[in-house]
Amino acid sequence: MYPFKFWSISFILVAFLNNSVIAQEVNHTSAEQIKVVQAKDIPLDTLALDMEGVKQMELLESSNIINDNALPVAVIGDKKSFDLQDIELAAKYDSLWMKELYESAALYDDMYEEVSQLDPTLVTEISLNTDTLRMRLERLNQKTPFNVAYNPSLENVIKSFLVRKRGLIERMLTVSQFYFPMFEEQLDKYDIPLEMKYLAIVESALNPRARSRVGATGLWQFMYGTGKMYKLDVSSYVDERSDPIKSTEAACKYLSKLYDIFDDWDLALAAYNSGPGNVNKAIRRSGGYKNYWNIRRNLPRETAGYVPAFLATMYLLEYADEHGIKAQKVDRTYFETDTIQVKSMITFDQISELVGVDVEELKVLNPSYKLNIIPYVKGKEYTLRLPKPAIGKFVANETAIYAHVEAQLKSKESPLPQLVKADDRIRYKVRSGDYLGKIAERFGVGVSQIKSWNGLRSNNLRIGQRLTIYSRKPVTASTSTSKGTQTVVSTMNIPESKIHTVKSGDSLWTISKKYPGISIENLREWNGISGNNLKPGTKLKLCNCSS
Repeated sequence: MYPFKFWSISFILVAFLNNSVIAQEVNHTSAEQIKVVQAKDIPLDTLALDMEGVKQMELLESSNIINDNALPVAVIGDKKSFDLQDIELAAKYDSLWMKELYESAALYDDMYEEVSQLDPTLVTEISLNTDTLRMRLERLNQKTPFNVAYNPSLENVIKSFLVRKRGLIERMLTVSQFYFPMFEEQLDKYDIPLEMKYLAIVESALNPRARSRVGATGLWQFMYGTGKMYKLDVSSYVDERSDPIKSTEAACKYLSKLYDIFDDWDLALAAYNSGPGNVNKAIRRSGGYKNYWNIRRNLPRETAGYVPAFLATMYLLEYADEHGIKAQKVDRTYFETDTIQVKSMITFDQISELVGVDVEELKVLNPSYKLNIIPYVKGKEYTLRLPKPAIGKFVANETAIYAHVEAQLKSKESPLPQLVKADDRIRYKVRSGDYLGKIAERFGVGVSQIKSWNGLRSNNLRIGQRLTIYSRKPVTASTSTSKGTQTVVSTMNIPESKIHTVKSGDSLWTISKKYPGISIENLREWNGISGNNLKPGTKLKLCNCSS
């Protein structure tokens, strides 16, 4: 369990308890008998049952009472669900807060474009009294160690945000309720100005899975090397740069180090974005100045807009009421989350099935797991974060849960063995007519997963683009593995005249020449071929026909 008090004990999420839905469900189920069987009521070793025991088991099964790896099961009509006994069966909460966080993830693109292309010289027409702005900035300057001084460039950025990014700022004001308390606790621990929490808005728009074009990842946008320097684990399964707590602590350590170097928080901010080397170069080129605004013209373009964007964001969230910027207000009750260290590999789908927390919510609460799988590695501590009631369910039934997971791993129906094999990592080549939804459906994965695995920041694809995919479905012929091996589509039920059997010396070019009207690209598309190598004996389709 994480050692931080606020996140693991007092960290609150906002949710609305939908009493009307519960009432409807209770009334509905009252007409149907809810049958619950406890693990102790069903023998586990069916081979040891005598004939009378077998008859009893058959009677239980005919009554829709099901034994599943010693976990209690509830049956409502013809529907089965696990009935872990830590909370009432009907207890639910509305995940509006989770939905807010999930949908806000898309705002990273807007913030990234704004900061990287920010032009502080651009004048935006909006009613904002300059004298009033001067007074407010002076108040900010008095309560923070940042150099918050009025200048026309900063005024232009603030006006630009008020006009062009007002909606984004309002969403950030809402989402900040989720992250800022944890940020403030860590910043205070490392004696960093609490206003540094606004940096995460500029860096990632508070999206823990944000990934820049150059590979910077997480709330605090760590590059791979910097993340490793601060002991953030990055592997095929896990990217702790996306872990809110671990990345926040790493960011605090890094910012503290930068402040030790420059003894100025504005310069520490600039160095966080472009590296201390670039800031030192800018200081030299400016003739030795150490005020950010004096060296700004000598900094990289993106960094030149970085500190103004931070100061503008800080101003707008501090003076949100004065500008009519309101957080989304939804009547919800508060509930808490907690963590538990996993003792076996487990998937988000299994967790969702067992404790009743939606997979999308699990992604929000556990953003560092890249494949929606929490691995188990000896010597590593991987934790699962859940709402408190669900944690209670998990802990109270932990032994049975792991037995259930182990049984599923051994089952042929379990998709996990396919996911964890390195050989099943697919390198897919985008073809004409492809789009993310179509590709995701083909491989049984989510669009968001494909984007995460490949660092995509939009849904746009280009023909010929290579995508890494961890398929949940058996690898079919429309794919090839990362090693270049091929799996050809089934040719069953296709007329023999529409099939070519590859012979020694055949190539896609020689085959295409044998059949007028068929091109190399046709053969690749119809048979899921991405390379040029063919194996003798392989059967190729000569038509765009179903298999």
